[in-house]
Amino acid sequence: MTRLLHVKATPTGPRSRSAAVAEAFVDAFLECHPQATLDVLDLSATTLPPVGAVAVAAKKNAISGTTGSADEAMSWQQTRDLVRRFTDADHYLFSVPMWNFGIPYLLKHFIDIVTQPGLTFRLDPRHGYQGLLTGRRACVVYTSGVYTPGCPPEFGVDFQSAYLNYWLRTIGVDPVIEVALRPTDFTGSLAADLDRAREDARKAAHTI
Repeated sequence: MTRLLHVKATPTGPRSRSAAVAEAFVDAFLECHPQATLDVLDLSATTLPPVGAVAVAAKKNAISGTTGSADEAMSWQQTRDLVRRFTDADHYLFSVPMWNFGIPYLLKHFIDIVTQPGLTFRLDPRHGYQGLLTGRRACVVYTSGVYTPGCPPEFGVDFQSAYLNYWLRTIGVDPVIEVALRPTDFTGSLAADLDRAREDARKAAHTI
């Protein structure tokens, strides 16, 4: 059965424009795949395990095959549970607003948890990173208040899609389809732009 994982990286709930565009994708996807299951991972409503000294030690234990402390074992189990939820998906949808030219910190936290050697990627000394999640596709809804492609650097630069697209392809997810709503501030055509982005999202759902 096809499984779509929607990773929400916005904390603003129904006021979120990225989530509004993503909803159009979900509706169209479920129309195309009526037997599909939808898993929504709302990062602002999820307690993510900390990525600190204990988590780093737990990862090293797993790599070396050694037994660590009880806290390290618990940390690794929490990591494995979240990785399994991520890797069980066949397709991905991310709704991602731009924060300070990049991605929200909760999404970076999630990425740091699930990017694990042997689980989502492997590193070859000669050929570099090799993704383990091949055969999966993703759609990413990008929004930004001020930045838009081609704008002067005084109005921002894109470390948002450049980073997230690269990460997805590094772990093997390809293709990555972008749906963008930019900018949402300083524009007199937001309603029309939002309608266009929703239509782009619906089209993406038919191709993923």
